[in-house]
Amino acid sequence: MLFAGFQATVFGLISVVLLALAVFTFVDAAFRREDAFRAADKQNKQFWLIILGITVLVNLVVQMFLLQIIGLIATIVYMVDARPALKQVMGNGRDRRPRGGSSSDGPYGPFNGR
Repeated sequence: MLFAGFQATVFGLISVVLLALAVFTFVDAAFRREDAFRAADKQNKQFWLIILGITVLVNLVVQMFLLQIIGLIATIVYMVDARPALKQVMGNGRDRRPRGGSSSDGPYGPFNGR
C-alpha cells in the first residue's frame, strides 16, 4: 500500500512537470514573432502552436503516458532546436558584450574632432 502511494505520487509529479514544461513552451512560442520562425528556417509559428497546444491538452485532459512522452519529445525539440534559433534571430540582448572605448569612438576609430 505504501509503495502504491509512492508510485502515484511520483507519476503525479512527473505529470505536473510535463504539463509545466508544455505550458512554458506553448507560451514561449506564442510570444515569438512569425517572421522569426521563417528567418530561423524552422517550421512556422502555427505549426508549433498546434503541436505544443495539443501537448498541453494531452497533459491536461487525456493523461495517457505514451501520448505524454510523444508530447515531451515535441517539447524537447522546440526547446533544443527551435527556441535557441529564434533567440539568435531575434537578438535577445544578452549576446551583446560591452565594448571598450569612449563615447567619441566612431566606426573606424576615435573621433576627436580634428
